[in-house]
Amino acid sequence: MTIATALMRRFALRGDIRGKVDEQEVLIFRKSFISRLKNSFDSSHLIDYVSRLVHACSALRQIFVVAAAVIIIAQVRAREPAGSTTQVAMPTISFKYTTLENGLHVYSVEDHASPTVAVQVWYHVGSKDDPNGRSGFAHLFEHMMFRGNEHLKPDTFDELTENVGGENNAYTASDVTVYHEVVPSNYLEPILWAEAERMSSLALNDANFSSERDVVKEEYRQRILADPYGEFSLAIEQKSFAAHPYKRPGIGNIAELDASQLPEVRAFHSTFYRPDNATLIVVGDFKPSDLEAWTKKYFGPVTKPAEKIPRVAVTEPSRKEDALSVSYSPKAPLPAFAVTYLAPSIRGDDAPALKLADTILSEGESSRLYQSLVYQQQIATRVSFDADLREDLGLLTFRIVLASGKSVADAEKALDAQLDNVLKNGVSADELKKAKNQFLTGKLRELQTDNGKANALGEAAVLYGDPERVNTDLAKIQAVTADQIKTVLNKYITGKKRVLIEYLPEAMKSAATPEQKRK
Repeated sequence: MTIATALMRRFALRGDIRGKVDEQEVLIFRKSFISRLKNSFDSSHLIDYVSRLVHACSALRQIFVVAAAVIIIAQVRAREPAGSTTQVAMPTISFKYTTLENGLHVYSVEDHASPTVAVQVWYHVGSKDDPNGRSGFAHLFEHMMFRGNEHLKPDTFDELTENVGGENNAYTASDVTVYHEVVPSNYLEPILWAEAERMSSLALNDANFSSERDVVKEEYRQRILADPYGEFSLAIEQKSFAAHPYKRPGIGNIAELDASQLPEVRAFHSTFYRPDNATLIVVGDFKPSDLEAWTKKYFGPVTKPAEKIPRVAVTEPSRKEDALSVSYSPKAPLPAFAVTYLAPSIRGDDAPALKLADTILSEGESSRLYQSLVYQQQIATRVSFDADLREDLGLLTFRIVLASGKSVADAEKALDAQLDNVLKNGVSADELKKAKNQFLTGKLRELQTDNGKANALGEAAVLYGDPERVNTDLAKIQAVTADQIKTVLNKYITGKKRVLIEYLPEAMKSAATPEQKRK
């Protein structure tokens, strides 16, 4: 008896839990499901098929349907030859695009699957655009955007979202600042009005500025000063980039926040928070004619400044030599270190292979680095590899927190051995297959919600500079081979100069060499 059949007997398709399973029904379900799986494995059709089964069942039967589907997939996949790959057709996001006269980019996806709508506004400004000596300005301004104006109260967005069962939030990254809401679809118009209002003007006064600056400073204390490895994370960015403003911490620092003045905040808003530097994305249950009318009504009057938008023009120089940075902290419970290499832009052709390498090397407890350094050698308590690719360039970062009693030198040798192995021998077909499955799973989950679709479309349009990539990137991921991953890792690591950042407990300082103490 197969496991799937056993599950069917256990949970039953008809009657209560004590009922018997109709064997013919077992065969029909299995034959129908495997047929869909083998013929194309078009995920959109397969998910729709399983969803119809689930919705037609009781709660107990739903457990069975999902479990049986997963097991049958595993059984069919187990019969495939080693290293074989199956191209998975992702559901296509059919979007419309228009530009208002003031330069605002508008993308929309009509989807009536649920009576909700997601709204996102992407501003092409991030921490790399902070003024010199004012790190954290973009992040501070994210907070200021919730302070309202003469038409918006400070709690307007909460009233328009949370009070009707929705949500709102924002985040600041190196290259962008994003504001997003999810609301019942009949609240779309007031959300568009509110977003247009805070784009056009803000209540930029001393009281609001002082209040939000204190909030950001407290966030710095919690995330950086209170975290045993918070300053270690900052050091990785600061020491890895020589010239590019990516070296400035996005969260800022207290001294520079204290030095900032209200006129600088006003200048930052007028420089970057403008329609021709923004992308509006609306996904969900709406009428296209309504959306067109409302965007023109509320965003159309926002003035486009005559001045050009300043862009970062700094080019990060190639590294000429290896570098070592050593710091000591009374907060560090265990030694930690990071090794970084410069990497390409997220828009580059090598991005798909690097994303999969990221997953293979450190995604989960079955990953290469975890299995070797944490589980087998027990030389580390935490290990990670991050292919952090951004708009201008990226950073490959290996990060390790040592196990108690282990030496930094031994841990560095263990990491180097793992790197040498993957650079010389590459990755296995099974590792690559698992990584692709993990990536696919993440994408499928993301695209199940309006907000997930909006985020994927915004990332493609603003960060990648090509909205069509929302529908083409998965094919590029699935086309990556093990040889490509080996080639790309060697391209950015072998023979390249690295930066080593050591973050050590204060007690180790007395045993440090004079050279280490000078770093």
